[in-house]
Amino acid sequence: MSPKLLLAAAALFAASAATAAAPAPPQAAAATAKTAAPPPRPLKASPEQRAEAERLDPLGRAAFWAREADIDPKDTDAKVRLAKALRALGRFDEAGAAVDEVLVLEPKNFDALLECARARIGAGHGFYAIDPAERAEAIAPRDWRPVSLLAVALEQAQRDSEALAAHQKALALAPDNPATLTNLGMYYATHGEAAQAEPLLRKAAAAPGATAQERQNLALALGLAGRYDEAEKLAREDLPPDQVDNNLAYLKAAGGAPVERTWRSVKAAETAPAAPAAAARGTASF
Repeated sequence: MSPKLLLAAAALFAASAATAAAPAPPQAAAATAKTAAPPPRPLKASPEQRAEAERLDPLGRAAFWAREADIDPKDTDAKVRLAKALRALGRFDEAGAAVDEVLVLEPKNFDALLECARARIGAGHGFYAIDPAERAEAIAPRDWRPVSLLAVALEQAQRDSEALAAHQKALALAPDNPATLTNLGMYYATHGEAAQAEPLLRKAAAAPGATAQERQNLALALGLAGRYDEAEKLAREDLPPDQVDNNLAYLKAAGGAPVERTWRSVKAAETAPAAPAAAARGTASF
């Protein structure tokens, strides 16, 4: 290489090194800093948005309240509402875990204690629902809800005499409530006492705010009493024809014997891939 080319190459190298070593212009440095800044923390939903979220389906509610709980882990209201949404999806263990986090922070949170008992009952773990139900009852002794939950939990724990006493106490606290009427009625129906169950379940089905659950429990009691025509008429109000046929066949085969008690809602029984007679089992209101 000629001396001139060597000098030119050396000069070019020196210029490149100087450029690399020189500090970036203020504008470039600012742009780099702006790019590297962490994204802003997401904001919690407004009260209006939270109220609107309660009108979503359970999956939408679960997603919304999970986001709120992630933004603020100390938002106990969000976690209780998340647990309710998860329970509506049949995800009882996850619901229980969400509400357990609330009770670590607030052991006397009444709504969290109720939801804890509901999640345990929904999962079929009634024994573990007894304690939160009793703690909730101690906080609000005139509220029928913890007493009714306690009754259902005691049933699942096979402590029948205590369960019956708790059902009767819940009914005394709320004598016209469809849930207390249904739960005591279903206690009798699933213990082979259809005659005692029927008047309670008829009153529950006729009460303001009664749902398909109350009507289908009455249909069950009528079927257990051998009054299949009445049972079929009620059942067809809420269930598809093939399920009604399966339920009637189940009741006729039972021949008046006590049936299994399940703790899921009628809607869950309709949609879950369960045995054909699943919806013919008694359901509790909680």
